[in-house]
Amino acid sequence: MEIFYHELQKMKRVEARKRLIETYKKTNSIRKTAKLWGTSRNLVRKWVKRYKQRGEGGLRDLSRRPKRSPFKTPDEIEEKVMKMWKERGYGKRRIAYFLFLEEGIELSENTIRNILKRRRKGKERKMRKVFYPARWTYDEDRPFKLAQVDTKDIYDKKTLGTYIWNHITKKKLPRYQWTFLEGRVRIRFAFCSRKLHITGGLYLA
Repeated sequence: MEIFYHELQKMKRVEARKRLIETYKKTNSIRKTAKLWGTSRNLVRKWVKRYKQRGEGGLRDLSRRPKRSPFKTPDEIEEKVMKMWKERGYGKRRIAYFLFLEEGIELSENTIRNILKRRRKGKERKMRKVFYPARWTYDEDRPFKLAQVDTKDIYDKKTLGTYIWNHITKKKLPRYQWTFLEGRVRIRFAFCSRKLHITGGLYLA
């Protein structure tokens, strides 16, 4: 009766490998063992080699984590990223900006996102207090006493769709939209810029 290794592997991998080694000990042949189990000789040879080197412990799955990570961000820099996230509540873009501005450390937004994703597992994010002037600015007597300025990256392919996104990128249209919202009468002013810079906010101010 033939034994199919792949069927046993789905149930209990280590137990299947032990039985594979037992079959090899009885036949003393990689070719015969592979034929009985309906698998390749390379697979049998792999587990026989592991068993000879490490015993039954070698039949367990090994970690796929690399032994060396030469491009890994140093721990002290990751700590600074986490400190900004915890104390200031910044997202990846602001962390990248202020790390470069204050520490001279240049990290991409994707790198910061991966650091936050890896190190804040199981931790709740500390929420910042959000300032909504529109909730009480209707009581103000003078207009333009309170206002809100927002920015938005309009190069969002998922929202715009492929056709519009291809059009604005081909024409090299401005990427960022700046919006000024007056709190009392709710007047809006908007303009677009090619770069996200503090000058845009000063222009609206």
